[in-house]
Amino acid sequence: MPDALPIGRGLSIPLDEFEVRASRSSGPGGQHLNTSDTRVEVRFDVLHSPSLPEAARTVLLERLAGRLSRAGIVRVVAQGHRSQLRNREDAFARMGTLLARALEEQPQRVPGRPTAGALLRRRRDKQFRAALKRSRSRVENE
Repeated sequence: MPDALPIGRGLSIPLDEFEVRASRSSGPGGQHLNTSDTRVEVRFDVLHSPSLPEAARTVLLERLAGRLSRAGIVRVVAQGHRSQLRNREDAFARMGTLLARALEEQPQRVPGRPTAGALLRRRRDKQFRAALKRSRSRVENE
């Protein structure tokens, strides 16, 4: 395994900045599962990482806000394989993908214009609604 995890924009994070924990995996697996720590959890401290430029840190904190702990740590868990090594590789691959996708340039949204048919439908619906409300008013005696 390389000594750094590439995350895009020419950035890579040294593997020693990641915290890796192994524990017992859940689910079926028999005797192997009951005695082996195959589940792997990889944690990365976005808030205090020395290898992240400030601009990248700001983008990651904003875009991964829903996945970060209060301490600014993002966590990925892998337990799909029977091997700790394969789960470790899977967890690092998923962490790299997560960080790279968060750092991708977001395309600028260009607002569209409503079609002529949509404008006609909107106007017709407004006229119908107005007529309905007018019909609910009191009728004056002549």
